[in-house]
Amino acid sequence: MIPVSCGEIAEAVGGELAGADPSAVVSAAVVIDSRAAVPGGLFVALPGEHVDGHDYVGTATEAGITASLTTRPIDGSPCIVVGDAQKALGDLARLVVSRLPELTVIGLTGSSGKTSTKDLIAQLIRPYGETVSPEDSFNNEIGHPLTALQATDTTKYLVAEMGARHQGDITYLCSITPPRVGLVLNVGTSHIGEFGTQDNIALAKGELIEAVVAGGTAVLNTDDPRVAAMASRTEQKVLTFGEADGADVRAIDLKLDAEGRPSFTLRIGDFSRAVQLQFVGEHYASNALGAAAVATAVGLKPEQIAEGLAAAVPVSAARMEVVERPDGVTVINDAFNANPDSMRAALKALVAIGRSRGARTWAVLGEMRELGDTSMAEHDAIGRLVVRLDVNRLVVVGAGAKPIHLGASLEGSWGNESAFVDTIPEALELLRTELRAGDVVLVKSSKAAKLRSLADALLSGRDELSKYVPGRDELSKYVPGRDELSKYVEDVQ
Repeated sequence: MIPVSCGEIAEAVGGELAGADPSAVVSAAVVIDSRAAVPGGLFVALPGEHVDGHDYVGTATEAGITASLTTRPIDGSPCIVVGDAQKALGDLARLVVSRLPELTVIGLTGSSGKTSTKDLIAQLIRPYGETVSPEDSFNNEIGHPLTALQATDTTKYLVAEMGARHQGDITYLCSITPPRVGLVLNVGTSHIGEFGTQDNIALAKGELIEAVVAGGTAVLNTDDPRVAAMASRTEQKVLTFGEADGADVRAIDLKLDAEGRPSFTLRIGDFSRAVQLQFVGEHYASNALGAAAVATAVGLKPEQIAEGLAAAVPVSAARMEVVERPDGVTVINDAFNANPDSMRAALKALVAIGRSRGARTWAVLGEMRELGDTSMAEHDAIGRLVVRLDVNRLVVVGAGAKPIHLGASLEGSWGNESAFVDTIPEALELLRTELRAGDVVLVKSSKAAKLRSLADALLSGRDELSKYVPGRDELSKYVPGRDELSKYVEDVQ
């Protein structure tokens, strides 16, 4: 973080100093975990359901922090007292970004693919300037400002992943980091239970395009009609990507190789070059095109973009992670999250890999959350797709996912090829009993369904399930002692 005095912070966040020297400077990391506190840093005391961050202000003080952002004075600790510590965190990030006029903010959103695309963008542009990008999927009102606060005077690019559960969420995040480049990947059905319709989801995603600053660029997926229509919501330059004729950044002759990895001819203007990605799943082609369009918007040459895409590798865990176990079983861990679009893409990748190897394929699927009134139909459709793709075995885990099993059965599934189990331990026992060398197993569900623990157990070879609970992503290290981190790490889309 750039150096900012306690007095300046207090003014920016509407706080009052309590035991803090107004001239004392915060120049190190801003954290919400006292264990991560460092000399010269700032500790933000957030309230939790089971543990209150205020209980750890003293620990942070002992670690040498300059001050803490709190909602009440803490004896023996320098504090900046505010009415709402979470809001103050955003206000502080807004101040820091406003003092970095040379910083190029790249904002991105979409119903699926945000985190993987964020990783791709960062890998493309990092060789050409110091880049800050979010850990994992830090895309909400806490993770977003924490990421922004990592920017310094030497940072050239800030990649800002933005999720939304409500109208106005992205507008708020953009007020912290006004984007010079704004990318919308797609409009799917994630959180349709919250938004009601895909058109409402499009309204929320398009807030990013409306926020692109004067002289900036809106980057839109021309293959998604709802995204393409967002061009009318900005007066700034529009750059398009996709497979459709006329896209500014285009993929031609898209194919999957024997490992399910996309290859295509990348076309940017008059430039054309074959690109082979190192990511598994057809949907990564669209992510790569979005990243390529962003790189074009910030001035990279087509040759640099093609080379960067070919060199990029998966970074974030549990997103089409392909691991072959010593016994010859291949596990595709895509259990970080799921929606109908990403579920279909993962199943197609599973089939492509299995077909290329002549292997038996398994789909281990859990519930897709927050689909509202469409939930039954969407789960049923996935079950039918499993049959149509000729996946060899289907294991459906949890009551919320049972319509997948029923859909497969109604489609004409196979007798014992589809199995329903209530719990993850039951699924693990079934798999350990029936898997054999050469099998390819896809594990996928929404985060809350916790199938990532099943994938972890399959990969670790342990007899007991991992204690890892999906949803406790990297932010868990910032909030000590919490049993439930959903307030902080909701997977917003």
